[in-house]
Amino acid sequence: MAGTRPSAIVSAMNAQTLSPAARIDRLLRSESTIWLSTVAPEGTPHLVPIWFSWDGDRLFVASKPNARKIRNLRRNPKLMIALGEPDEDFDVGLIECEAELPSTPTCDLLPPTHLEKYARRMRAIGLDADAYAATYSQPILIRPKRFLPWHGRTTPASAAAVPGGPAALRRAVERLLAPSGLRRAFGSAGA
Repeated sequence: MAGTRPSAIVSAMNAQTLSPAARIDRLLRSESTIWLSTVAPEGTPHLVPIWFSWDGDRLFVASKPNARKIRNLRRNPKLMIALGEPDEDFDVGLIECEAELPSTPTCDLLPPTHLEKYARRMRAIGLDADAYAATYSQPILIRPKRFLPWHGRTTPASAAAVPGGPAALRRAVERLLAPSGLRRAFGSAGA
């Protein structure tokens, strides 16, 4: 980087974006709720928000055993998931998936971190771990088949190769350059 102009650093930072799978992996690791869409027998979409866990390969969801989504998945295991925040120029991810409905109960497949992730919410509604596993006794194991990141005109934060996006990296570089007097030149380069 010696001899590199600050504006070139900014351009390089803005050019570094994650692959679709890596971008959606980042969203799955940070979001608390996904939107799960199945298809009813007559072709009507069924869309529900739901809690989940992600281990890097598949999602775990626990459901009531007679829920509409379960009935739909028994007929057609294909589904779509949506997640992210539409308010920041539509920084969202869509995932085409296939579901498996194991006969093993939720209590035997529940990832240890799942209850930790939702502990505060569960306490707020008076739901303990045993009641959760009994109520949502049908596990759904979801394997992504295709990652489809979606956004508006800008490059969203989830696509930035650096956590916190280009703006966070820019601030860090500005702090490093400040003692050398280059901060002003860096700041005027534009992002």
